Amino acid sequence: MTTFTPTYDVVAEAQAAGYFPPRHSVEITGVRELTDRVMRLTFRDPFIASHAKPAQFVNLFTHDDFMLMPRPFGVSEVEGDEVSVIFAVIGHGTEQLARLEPGDTVDVLGPLGRGFNLKEDANYILVGGGLGVPPLIYAAQKLAENDASFATAVFGYRNDHFAEEYVSRYADWSWSIDDAEGNVVDLLNKLEQGDDLKAYDRKPVILSCGPLPMMKAVAAWSAERDIPAQLSMEQRMGCGYGTCVLCTVDTVDGRLKVCSGGPVFTREQLGWGE
Repeated sequence: MTTFTPTYDVVAEAQAAGYFPPRHSVEITGVRELTDRVMRLTFRDPFIASHAKPAQFVNLFTHDDFMLMPRPFGVSEVEGDEVSVIFAVIGHGTEQLARLEPGDTVDVLGPLGRGFNLKEDANYILVGGGLGVPPLIYAAQKLAENDASFATAVFGYRNDHFAEEYVSRYADWSWSIDDAEGNVVDLLNKLEQGDDLKAYDRKPVILSCGPLPMMKAVAAWSAERDIPAQLSMEQRMGCGYGTCVLCTVDTVDGRLKVCSGGPVFTREQLGWGE
């Protein structure tokens, strides 16, 4: 099977003409194991680096022609023209990506999806669980560029706190907990008791990504306090751009595709906690 992999010249031409760049080949610049079977992969792509918004994702394609569907990963960090993603090795596709080395290439498409809305000056509470944490690191990075907004990270882990090194670079405050200690709602209650939700004289806004039960609990918690909440869904995806109709989710407006209508939805759109 022959794969069309445009060069950066093709990407640049598409960008200059106002088109979205097609699937193209990029260079891997770093691969690091953060903890057991959780990897951080970095690749060089000037277009994605300059256009990706927090909670948007990129599709990475393996070199196995029998694996037609890409693997979608939320952007976790951008440094110059380098883009990082964090993922768990859970199958053949992610295993192949984890074995890549600097200097190798991989096909990529993105950025895709609808990201968080960070336009309002606010105290953003970034509530993440497990592999829902990486997009919130990028949200903290973008918020750090705005002196009128603030970011408090509230992360839950199963065991190892694999993202603290990265989110601490950007968040004004970072709190974390693992399964042996409790959950993110316990941390939110502590923040409320300490009046940290009202810090910086800014209204709180919840940004959340993680397992479905966690996000439903966070949505209910925020609804009880009338705190706006944006939730990034983690539905299983196929194509990543709305063709395969695999990643639908129930909303108050009917079933919508997470890859194109989201992945970010408001609590009101999902009808959670109302």
